[in-house]
Amino acid sequence: MKKLNCILLIDDNAHTNFFNKRIIQKLGLADEVIAVENGKLGLDYITRQGKYNDSEKRYPKPDLIFLDINMPVMDGWEFLNEYQNLPAEQKGKILIIMLTTSPNPDDMEKALSLPDVTAFKRKPVTPDMLMDIMAAYFME
Repeated sequence: MKKLNCILLIDDNAHTNFFNKRIIQKLGLADEVIAVENGKLGLDYITRQGKYNDSEKRYPKPDLIFLDINMPVMDGWEFLNEYQNLPAEQKGKILIIMLTTSPNPDDMEKALSLPDVTAFKRKPVTPDMLMDIMAAYFME
C-alpha cells in the first residue's frame, strides 16, 4: 500500500477533523492531512484560491478527500457541483469519499450516482475503514 501525498478533510466539525486527522496520522497513511471547515474552503484549497493563493507556501494536491454532506457556507452537494466543473488538471486523480452521519438512503444513492464520488461511508472513520479504503484504491 502506498503512502499518500495528502488527504483533505472537508467537515465543519472541528472534533471530527481532529479525530480523523489523528487516526490517519497514527496509521501513517499520508505525508500531510489538511482539514477545512466547508466546501468553499475545500475548493479554494484545490484551486489555490483565497487564503491558499500564496506562492510562498506549499499546498500539496490531495490524493483523497473525505467530504461531509451538511456544512455551512457550502455543503458537500454544492462542493461536488462546483468540483465537477473544474478543469481536469485541477481535479487530477483525486478520490472523493463522502462521510456522513445521515441515515437517509437517498443521500447514498445520490452520492454514488455522481461521477466524482468514489464511495459513501458512515461516520465515524475507523482504522479498519481507512485500511479498507487504502487497500481498495491505493495499492502499489
